[in-house]
Amino acid sequence: MSTVDQLVARTLGITEDRLTADLAYQSVREWDSLGHVALMVALEQEYGVEVDDDLMLELRTLDAVRAFADGLADPAADAPAADPASATPAAGTASGSAGAPAAAVTVHRGLEGVTFDHSAVTLIDGAEGTLEYRGYSIHDLAEHASFEEVAHLLVHGHLPDPAALEVFTKQLRAARTLPAPVLDLARALAHAHPVEALRTCVSALGAFAPRRAEGTDESLAEAREAGVELIARIPMIVAAHHAFRSGREPRRPREDAGHAEAFLTVLLGEEPTPAAVRVIDKGFVVHADHGSNASAFTARVAIGCRADMTAALTAAIAAFSGSVHGGAAERAIKLVDEVGTPENAEAHVAALQSRGEPVMGFGHRVYRTEDPRMRHLRASVVELSEERGDRTGLDVLDAVAAAMRPRQRHGVAPNVDLYAGLSYRLLGLPDDLAVALFVIGRTAGWVAQALEQHANNVLIRPLLAYAGPRGLTYPSGAAR
Repeated sequence: MSTVDQLVARTLGITEDRLTADLAYQSVREWDSLGHVALMVALEQEYGVEVDDDLMLELRTLDAVRAFADGLADPAADAPAADPASATPAAGTASGSAGAPAAAVTVHRGLEGVTFDHSAVTLIDGAEGTLEYRGYSIHDLAEHASFEEVAHLLVHGHLPDPAALEVFTKQLRAARTLPAPVLDLARALAHAHPVEALRTCVSALGAFAPRRAEGTDESLAEAREAGVELIARIPMIVAAHHAFRSGREPRRPREDAGHAEAFLTVLLGEEPTPAAVRVIDKGFVVHADHGSNASAFTARVAIGCRADMTAALTAAIAAFSGSVHGGAAERAIKLVDEVGTPENAEAHVAALQSRGEPVMGFGHRVYRTEDPRMRHLRASVVELSEERGDRTGLDVLDAVAAAMRPRQRHGVAPNVDLYAGLSYRLLGLPDDLAVALFVIGRTAGWVAQALEQHANNVLIRPLLAYAGPRGLTYPSGAAR
């Protein structure tokens, strides 16, 4: 193996036989976004060069990396630049082993860089670190708006005036009560992870929805009504399940309790403190939507098939539970325990990077700079840490962030997950609730995305570039 091949294999943690001509970013699990950054850093260290953003986009195939290394070794040689559009294994030709090569087709693995529709819900500028819900900055909303206002903004398209907010709030309060069989199901699933129980119970809610005439689809108005009910009921499912696994019956919240307060009352079995309500409400706001992420796209695909709102959100929760999507929130809190003290942060980060493992809570598929939601969750952690007189967790995560700072110029900056789990832990909540709490906020965004899809619907049906054998002969009985 050449020196650069050895570097690629070592950095990605793959064997020599996998260094084939079609090896590229996103073509294998190991060469993901964080693996790509690790490879760029390794190239910088090995060859004493600086890889800027433009070059980072070019070096997305093994062939491009090899050509880059050859050009450094022989400055007189013209190293061919990689075409970003073809930085995927099937970007050239897809061919079969038993036939002529198929027509050339550009493949965007993971649909990266593909814009599949127009949207008026959420604006994300990954380069600038901008996030807006229907034109309003996440910073203004996180500091000044309640979750009920943000949910109304997402679902109805505009911030509510006092009268509209009162109507919307009453709708949420009226929909909190769960069907008795769904409560029984939550009780039966007391042993399950909160997200597993939530996904199953949300699916069960569909069995208690009003029946439509045979062969008719859910109308837009019916979908909106179902969406508002789900925004109200999903937190009650999470809270009731936690009550059951804690060995108690769910407590009924006050009729006039707000969204976050009602949730915490059922979850904790007691009236929450104002500080706890503020932290949870702000968490719901910053998590409310994030454009066409994997779970929102899943909801849109379901609606595109004319599934109903409950089915779409069940599918979204299933996608969200994955370890590289919402599941990362639960894994990030483990940093506090693994690092232990701020003094251990640099050594811990170095050890993870030497093993090719990601540092949870850093990096994002969209943002090239700091995740704009992160600062608001860190502010909640600061408030709770000072209230409790214990900054240990905060200082550990801040130290890890400092150790990771050199990688920020390659787009690996703190993301929304870094401080979220710690804020919940400081409220006395178990770590395994982190993902479910994320879902409660995100429900409003899923509903908004699904409604937008419903209003101008189209079946979402991408293609696959076939790369398998062709023309095989079915074997005879004796041959089988």
